[in-house]
Amino acid sequence: MPTNFTVVPVEDQEGNGDSEAVAGSSRPSLGTIFRKEGEDENSQGPHLEDDSQKESSPFINTDDEEEHYYEDKNMALFEEEMDSNPMVSSLLNKLANYTNLTQGVREHEEAEDGVRRVAVKVAQMGTFIGVYLPCMQNILGVILFLRLTWIVGTAGILGSFAIVSMCCICTLLTAISMSAIATNGVVPAGGAYYMISRSLGPEFGGAVGLCFYLGTTFAGSMYILGTIEILLNYIIPNPTVFPEGESAMSNNMRVYGTCCLLLMALVVFVGVKYVNKLALVFLACVVLSIMATYAGVIKTAIEAPEFNICLLGNRSLNNKMFVMCAKTVTEKNVTEFTELWHIFCKPNATCDDYFDLNNLTEIRAVPGLLSGVIKDNLWGNYGPAGTYLEKINQPSVQAQESSSHMDQPYVFNDIATYFTLLVGIYFPSVTGIMAGSNRSGDLRDAQRSIPTGTIMAILTTSILYISCVVLFGACIEGVVLRDKFGYSVKNNPVIGILAWPSPWVIVIGSFFSCCGAGLQSLTGAPRLLQAIARDGIIPFLQVFGHGKANGEPTWALLLTVGICEIGILIASLDAVAPILSMFFLMCYLFVNLACAVQTLLRTPNWRPRFKFYHWTLSFLGMSLCLSLMFICSWYYALVAMVIAGCLYKYIEYRGAVKEWGDGIRGLSLNAARYALIRLEEVPLHTKNWRPQLLVLCKLDSELGVKHPRLLTFTSQLKAGKGLTIVSSVLEGTYMTRGNEAKAGEKNLKAAMAAEKMKGFSHVVVSSNMRDGFSLLIQSAGLGGMKHNAVLMAWPAGGGQAHDSLGRRNFIETVRETTAAQQALLVAKNIDHFPSNQDRLMEGTIDVWWIVHDGGMLMLLPFLLSQHKVWRKCKMRIFTVAHMEDNSIQMKKDLQMFLYQLRLDAVVEVVEMHESDISAFTYEKTLVMEQRSQLLKQMQLSRTEREREIQSITDVSRGSIKRKKLPGSPSLNNLCLPEHEAQLIHDRNTASHSTTNDRDAKATADRVHMTWTKDKLVNERNRHREGLGVKDIFNMRPEWENLSQTNVRRMHTAVKLNEVVLIKSRKSQLVLLNMPGPPKNKKGDDNYMEFLEVLMDGLDRVLLVRGGGREVITIYS
Repeated sequence: MPTNFTVVPVEDQEGNGDSEAVAGSSRPSLGTIFRKEGEDENSQGPHLEDDSQKESSPFINTDDEEEHYYEDKNMALFEEEMDSNPMVSSLLNKLANYTNLTQGVREHEEAEDGVRRVAVKVAQMGTFIGVYLPCMQNILGVILFLRLTWIVGTAGILGSFAIVSMCCICTLLTAISMSAIATNGVVPAGGAYYMISRSLGPEFGGAVGLCFYLGTTFAGSMYILGTIEILLNYIIPNPTVFPEGESAMSNNMRVYGTCCLLLMALVVFVGVKYVNKLALVFLACVVLSIMATYAGVIKTAIEAPEFNICLLGNRSLNNKMFVMCAKTVTEKNVTEFTELWHIFCKPNATCDDYFDLNNLTEIRAVPGLLSGVIKDNLWGNYGPAGTYLEKINQPSVQAQESSSHMDQPYVFNDIATYFTLLVGIYFPSVTGIMAGSNRSGDLRDAQRSIPTGTIMAILTTSILYISCVVLFGACIEGVVLRDKFGYSVKNNPVIGILAWPSPWVIVIGSFFSCCGAGLQSLTGAPRLLQAIARDGIIPFLQVFGHGKANGEPTWALLLTVGICEIGILIASLDAVAPILSMFFLMCYLFVNLACAVQTLLRTPNWRPRFKFYHWTLSFLGMSLCLSLMFICSWYYALVAMVIAGCLYKYIEYRGAVKEWGDGIRGLSLNAARYALIRLEEVPLHTKNWRPQLLVLCKLDSELGVKHPRLLTFTSQLKAGKGLTIVSSVLEGTYMTRGNEAKAGEKNLKAAMAAEKMKGFSHVVVSSNMRDGFSLLIQSAGLGGMKHNAVLMAWPAGGGQAHDSLGRRNFIETVRETTAAQQALLVAKNIDHFPSNQDRLMEGTIDVWWIVHDGGMLMLLPFLLSQHKVWRKCKMRIFTVAHMEDNSIQMKKDLQMFLYQLRLDAVVEVVEMHESDISAFTYEKTLVMEQRSQLLKQMQLSRTEREREIQSITDVSRGSIKRKKLPGSPSLNNLCLPEHEAQLIHDRNTASHSTTNDRDAKATADRVHMTWTKDKLVNERNRHREGLGVKDIFNMRPEWENLSQTNVRRMHTAVKLNEVVLIKSRKSQLVLLNMPGPPKNKKGDDNYMEFLEVLMDGLDRVLLVRGGGREVITIYS
């Protein structure tokens, strides 16, 4: 049965005096005992760390650790993980105190006041104050007061309804997408830029963020131009800077606009707090102006305003130049000519024909809501620039046009009007929907307030705009609606004559509204640029991330003022509006794209609180944004897209690498998964074959690449644009060498980056090199993106006895690549290959095509020739003909084959005549077999080997001692058998590998412990001296005992090497068919010798072994 324990806390004797009296002074406390034990342990080892000191007292804490112990005593099981994995309570406390406010407006105000306010943990703004009103203020503005009546008159009620509906639906769909993104976690201040960059990555985020910045900057230009237009047309109608003329108005707007821009920039520079404090005043002006307009509409149903317009025939006249709408006036029975008569008639009483043929008519400018004028205003009335504004259904008599009609008081179209232009001019009136998301840090509940406030603001403004379209068309005469500047109503704004109680309400309200909007743009745009610059994704913008001591973006403000001045120099609100429409539409397009991508990817982190979204709505919004861009202005749309594309590529190649968990990366993962699955559905066709290389590298003791030129050669082979996996193997276990493996991968990536090679790096840890390479050959790659060729360097000393382990690893690698049906490329003297900075201006790449391997030998030189290093080298193909072959026909057939393969190469057929096997071949074979016999003697058990090595070592030491005694036999007369010498070599390489440096310093009298080829020959010659010297004829019996298979293979290697040396000694690169290893592993020892003989005397050699499938085809 379980035992219950009761833990009684024992107070420390030194820590509490009362406990000492209770427990007795003679009895030591447990704390004292454990502290003493800990001190004893610490005195024994001064290197003990804090963790071991804490563990020395596991039950009762010492005084200095008492608070920490009692805090975490219930979580002792996890105390070692507290540094990396905090407690849940600590995490929640940090989240509760988290604030996402950047160096924004509020911090600037605090710095300017000199008073640092206490940080508020919970923001107090709700939906109405924090989101709804800012969005309303940003959406309603200059277009409503200065251009909406003109749009209604030009496009008609139905056309205007279509324009307003398209733009409002576009912003509504964008708001839905924005709400989904904004409620998927915390969105710091930064609005659209932050959402796009964190959803679509730094490339899209930077490009669209700069477009959003340019749109905000040009919006400032538009608001300033609207301010100056109100000032010059309605407040100060007679500017004195430039006299009356054709371009006087534009020049005046440039001068006054520049002055206004500098004044606003000074206000923003001096103190942002003034802009924020005036924001409520500007919003009140907008609301009062709208209320006055609706009040005027209601009043027209009762009584029409006393604003009349004068028509000559059906043409509207500018009544700024006259008072009475009549040709003559009779006073006291005296008929006098009016001002109009003198305008149209010359002093000799010859008048304008149209003036003579038509009568003057005075009609109400605002007939009223119930007048029925809505029927006349249903359809649009477009026209080119310079056409008269004419009333529909008004009788008139046409006359011959005079050349001086521009000097007459007619009202003209100042620009050509068409539907798409009106869309571009109107769209800025629906922007500003990001105001709520920009203030997310100030909201009490951003995830609830942003969707509700933004969508409610869009619906409110949409209803307001649609109602204004209908009411304007129902109350105001069409010819007056088309009068953009109100010339026919005594220079009053057209919306002003509808307002109640006075047009000045609209004039003053719109003036301050435009001023406030301009200040807001000049305040927000520099901070947006500063946020982009501080992210560090665009190098040339880093200077704009700095500012004043309080964080004010001074340099960004200067750039904003400069760009804003460009818009002011255009001096036309109608020309600037489509420009900023492009940038805002592109921003909204990518907000919709971000939401759609995140929704379709279904990433686990995509959990927005706002549920009323769907990817189809996002795609519809994206399509509508793209359509509106080209509807507004196709050339502006192309320019905006080119700017965004250039910024995207610049950030991609030069920008800082950022990992923000963006959707584009997730899209890449999904696309890669889909492509990999598709690749495995059907086998790869020969036309799509390309070398997918697994590069087997070796790392040195410092985990650096031992042969960097192997990576260089790999990059030169990558004209096929295939997969590249650079890998290496570390001996050991992953638990002990895991960090080294990661460091090795970093070094491989750095080496690949230095060679500008795209690919992957992978370092595995295995018990031995052979198993590691086997693992890589079997498992590297994924699905259809697995390697089909292995590239490695020729093992150093591969044919020497002292590197038997490397030789066996190499042969097994050849066998495994063959079994896996993968091609194998082995580069000899890889360190002699050219670097990427070299240029081979002449020379040849020689291909020795001995056996058909699927076309690898043909394809590799072509790929190399695509690289700038090998581009000037010519390709030569050699093939070997036997006595029974027709050399001439073989050459013709090969030339035709190369022609069909579309390869340019010089063909040469080499004839190898039958000849007797030379004595040199027999001697080479004999040496090889004797060496193999020595290697077989190494296959002893470990115990027997060590026993024999010890006995030989003892004999050697004894002989050295005897040499020092007089009369002792010389060491030179001591003849060791060959197998004993090999055992000494094995002992030296296997057992004494750690003492090589010490042995190198030994005296020369000591027995040599290193075996070389020369020593083997010398020892054999010494052994033969005792038996007598044999002549060449007496060696025949030894030759006859040789393996005839080895003799024939050696003969082939020697003869082929002779031919290759004659033809290709001076070539830049030689490609040879690599013969496969023998099926019987007993011949492994001779295999490397054959290859060494085959490549003897050649500098750069690439041995190629095909993978068993065709890699090149003559078909298209």
